[in-house]
Amino acid sequence: MFAVVDMKGFQERVSEGQKIRIPRLKEETGAKVVFEQVLLLSKDSAVTVGTPTVAGASVEAKVLEHTRGDKIRVVKQRRRKRYRRVKGHRQEYTEIEIVKIAV
Repeated sequence: MFAVVDMKGFQERVSEGQKIRIPRLKEETGAKVVFEQVLLLSKDSAVTVGTPTVAGASVEAKVLEHTRGDKIRVVKQRRRKRYRRVKGHRQEYTEIEIVKIAV
């Protein structure tokens, strides 16, 4: 059984017991989170496609930890003008585990 869920603007294909990284959530570590924006639901060979969401379906997850991604460097430069700017960025993520897919 799997579902396609809209989490913080990203569509993820999830199944029970799976661990994934999504953009940072406000919830504390160990908290339960329910995602109700289920776009597609597949159980055995039956597939239910939402219009735009599947009515009555939800995905329950547990927050494992909050982390940050690798640092990336953003460089802006104008040739022959002695102009350079360098910025760094580290994206914040939340690692969650899918506990239950409810229909």
